Amino acid sequence: MNDETVNLFFIHFNQITQMHGLLTNDGQGLFDQKTPFYLYDLELLERTLQAAAMAADKRGYKIHYALKANNEPEVVRQVVRYGMGADCVSGNELDAALRHGFDAEGVVFAGVGKTDEEILMAIQNGVLLNCESLEELMVTAGLSERAGKQARIALRINPDVDPCTHKKITTGLDENKFGIHPSQLQESLDFCRDHDALHFVGLHFHIGSQILTPEPFIRLCEKVNRLWEVYRIDEYGGEMLNLGGGLGIDYYHPEQHPVPDFESYFDIFSQHLRVPEHVHIHFEPGRSLVAQCGTLITRVLYVKSGHTRKMVITDAGMTELLRPALYQAFHKIDNLVSGRPEAQYDVMGPACESSDVFAKDIQLPGTCRGDILAVRSCGAYAQSMSLQYNLREKARSYFYRPLLSANNGTFSDATEPFACEVVD
Repeated sequence: MNDETVNLFFIHFNQITQMHGLLTNDGQGLFDQKTPFYLYDLELLERTLQAAAMAADKRGYKIHYALKANNEPEVVRQVVRYGMGADCVSGNELDAALRHGFDAEGVVFAGVGKTDEEILMAIQNGVLLNCESLEELMVTAGLSERAGKQARIALRINPDVDPCTHKKITTGLDENKFGIHPSQLQESLDFCRDHDALHFVGLHFHIGSQILTPEPFIRLCEKVNRLWEVYRIDEYGGEMLNLGGGLGIDYYHPEQHPVPDFESYFDIFSQHLRVPEHVHIHFEPGRSLVAQCGTLITRVLYVKSGHTRKMVITDAGMTELLRPALYQAFHKIDNLVSGRPEAQYDVMGPACESSDVFAKDIQLPGTCRGDILAVRSCGAYAQSMSLQYNLREKARSYFYRPLLSANNGTFSDATEPFACEVVD
């Protein structure tokens, strides 16, 4: 697969439930292509990025896109266009961020288990390291001294704030592996001050993901305010505060809420943070920027009748979308071609695992072999978490962008062709 190859395709419908009408420029149906595949709405992606960038810019906040959400090159290129930084959690993500044109000064590198090689890569490129333990801080100082470089350092603190989300995506409680416990913060600050190979710039926090209420973020602000004051972060040269990500999306009603409310999200912090005015505020969203623009397209292989249940077996599974098996996560599923009366189904993948289940007891139009299903909100943590378990092939990615009408600046209606970029 060549990441740089982009071809032009045409589609005749802009609604996901009508996408069985997609046509390529040589008259072939997109859904005649091999499934499963990921389908991305570039217009929605750009609209989301623009909303986030505008909401952040008006408050002087800086966004670093969390590459772990989706590292598809075309998605990353769109993020770069909006002047955002990058949040990386592995050496390969760091390498990808630099190759795709993110400014090294706008890249942050977190992760509780950085290798020596990864730390050195960050140091050599002038990338900010979010250190997650006193032990890591010591290793980083030694590597910096031997390299004759000064490492830019932020201390990731575990604030013991419950994000009220799924336990597997909770990262800011005492029991979690992430970050430095506040009881070690003073020792960590003194260590940075005493080692010239370390340049301390501020604090980093991230309490979890898919957070849908303001209360956890308010409690985070209260913890940050107290820590900044009690530990006199200014006196140690603190000039940056990174509050991580966590803003959730609506998996149940993606059509009604395609773009998250970034204005209300950032308002929480502008109203509740009490740090000095010179401190630069940073965020690391991922899911909220890209999730709703992506759809997993899959074909029905069989509809099995069990003792009491009807089971839809699809050609996509946990290898293309791991979240339901890993987190019991919900994703809305549409049948794009059926007009039959509704029935109740379980939707399951082909992998040799009983956990390979997308949904149970859901209502779908009567579903048959060959039907095309769309699994919604798959722009985040689908492609990037995909597997080749059972030696399955990697799914391709397609991109489309509705054209604007030359007459009135609005989207063309369903009778006119739309442009669709397809990355091969």
